[in-house]
Amino acid sequence: MHVFGFFLFPIFGSGFLLYFLPTIIALVREKYDKLSIFLLNFFLGWSVIGWIVALVWACKNDRVVYVQSPQRY
Repeated sequence: MHVFGFFLFPIFGSGFLLYFLPTIIALVREKYDKLSIFLLNFFLGWSVIGWIVALVWACKNDRVVYVQSPQRY
């Protein structure tokens, strides 16, 4: 019985990692909205479309806008 569980654990563990792959990518890339990506992945990741949206969101670059203040003379 224990040997059976020993061989099944990597299968379920890899499925768990694959399911939360968008969240893991967002954490590694230190995304600003990683909590939102996690929630989307957690609640809608079971559907293929929700998982793909979370993956694309985690992989896209954050847009940073720099605003230059006017110089005073």
